[in-house]
Amino acid sequence: MKKAIITSIVLASVPMIASAQNELGNIEDLVLALRRIVDILIPVVFALAILFFFWGLAQFILAADDEEARKGGKNKMIWGIVAIAVMASIWGLVAFLQSAFGVEPFKAPSVDELIPRP
Repeated sequence: MKKAIITSIVLASVPMIASAQNELGNIEDLVLALRRIVDILIPVVFALAILFFFWGLAQFILAADDEEARKGGKNKMIWGIVAIAVMASIWGLVAFLQSAFGVEPFKAPSVDELIPRP
């Protein structure tokens, strides 16, 4: 059963893979596409890590009488801080590599560039 599902997924994705060759002309286009995805994901992951920290903080404060729940909240706060530190480190590493290799940060087009005015 699992082989049938995997085979169906692979066969269904073949047309997408074949059409992707037309859309991505070279490796530079692929790198730019991946970079746009990463630029979108970094703030989302930061927000999730901060929310996880505050969820643990709320659990820690609201469960003042239950030692087990306080321990769970404390663990969530610690892992939230670890996630924020890891993301900040990765963000710093990406910025360093961009400057080392001379890659410009992605700049979204302005409205004037997208809609020419007469």
